[in-house]
Amino acid sequence: MGIKSRNWAPSAAPLVLVLLAATGCTSTSDAPAEPSGTPSASGATATSVARVCAKPPAGPAKAPAGAVTVDPAVAGDLAAKTKSSPPNTTFWLRPGRHTLEPDRYAQIIPKDGDSYVGAPGAVLDGRKTNQYAFGGTARNVTIRYLTVQGFVAPQNEGVVNHDSADGWVIEHAAIQYNSGAGLMAGARQQVRANCLRGNGQYGMNAYKTGAPVSGLVVEGNEIVANNTDDWERRDPGCGCTGGVKFWAVNGADVRGNWVHDNRGAGLWADTNNNDFRIEDNVLEANDGAALIYETSYNAVIRNNTILRNNWVEGRKYADRGDNFPFATIYLSESGGEPRIRARTDKIEIDRNVLENNWNGITLWENADRFCNSPANTSSGDCTLLVRQSDRCARPAIATAPLYADCRWKTQRVDIHDNRFVLDKAVVKCPAKCDRMAVVSNYGTYPNWSPYQGERVAEAITLKQDNRWHDNVYAGAWQFVAQDPSRVLDSGQWQGSPYQQDAGSTFAPRAGG
Repeated sequence: MGIKSRNWAPSAAPLVLVLLAATGCTSTSDAPAEPSGTPSASGATATSVARVCAKPPAGPAKAPAGAVTVDPAVAGDLAAKTKSSPPNTTFWLRPGRHTLEPDRYAQIIPKDGDSYVGAPGAVLDGRKTNQYAFGGTARNVTIRYLTVQGFVAPQNEGVVNHDSADGWVIEHAAIQYNSGAGLMAGARQQVRANCLRGNGQYGMNAYKTGAPVSGLVVEGNEIVANNTDDWERRDPGCGCTGGVKFWAVNGADVRGNWVHDNRGAGLWADTNNNDFRIEDNVLEANDGAALIYETSYNAVIRNNTILRNNWVEGRKYADRGDNFPFATIYLSESGGEPRIRARTDKIEIDRNVLENNWNGITLWENADRFCNSPANTSSGDCTLLVRQSDRCARPAIATAPLYADCRWKTQRVDIHDNRFVLDKAVVKCPAKCDRMAVVSNYGTYPNWSPYQGERVAEAITLKQDNRWHDNVYAGAWQFVAQDPSRVLDSGQWQGSPYQQDAGSTFAPRAGG
């Protein structure tokens, strides 16, 4: 999973939505400095996004009828009253700074149907002492209008819904300045109109041990400045950073979010995700890719505005002399698969605006990465077509059906009606930031692999129904096919044998 999984070198509910037109989140006195979002300099299509960190909505100033009132002057009052109350209780946190007992494992353990509502100014503070805020397995818990900050969850763990319980609703909350992930996810979870800001690893980690997360909604959130602990530097190649990480999620709607200024990728779906709709988001100024969709299936990526992403990570690889087209939308061993139930049977990328990012869209398939291969860094995982990795072994893997089913394939990707704008003067890029690509490596490993040589490179480029068409290009774009070293101009890209971008238009000088 993640960066280390690429091995790319052959050698080695109603929401308040406002226009993106002003500064981003504001800081608290003890918080790190905040990045600010700015509108597109060249006038990309106006897109409505959630700007909730700077203008958070206020909770009720009086306790809802029947609610249990929680006193901030009493340490541990919320946890104690939760423990002593029956299921389906509503708790109203009065204005002020609420704390837990000074034990690292002290936390709130809700019961089924409990609701937690913050008054204006209600903050639950872990004081850099408590690891978790809300844990346990209770279903259908609701958290609204509450700021949760200062918790110190370990790597890959989360502060809110620590145990990935099902049916939670988190709305109008600020989950910020925690270690680990601000939020975990369970099945049928709804994450709406929240500020997920400045967390050490992720804004949200959508992962549940032992079962896929299904029916996830992530809507109208501002997801900003996460991965403050810079995990890729601390654990090189971990693939464990960004705004939101999705693992084995089956069915997700990710819409109307403003995902910006995260260290690493903005959105990253990694390993056996399926049936995603990623629509109407603004993905802006993330250090890495705006979106990575890796070893996953069946998605619609539509009507997103994607601005100034990948300047840090793309430049880093280019400065090293790496010629891989490290992309702003990066599909790695991911494609459409009609045999897996979803709302689509392909990956469709359409009607997006990509402006002044470092590179465009790369479709990649690692010839050496498949079930039971030592090069499969999603350790122990197999495709959704073959559940047991040990079936993918010789001699059976060399013949149907395992020859096809033991691979995550980049196939059935339809890229159309997008606008790609590049001004190298804005990106400050002399080279290697201007590419679209469909590529693989030369298969070499392991020695029993049936995918050695050019088999996978030829398949992803010419045989797996990956198509660009009816797009608009402004700026001096180049195209890469089959191998990272094979760089084409638009005429070669449209010509035989590639025949890509039929019906597309090219204005080489329009992007600067």
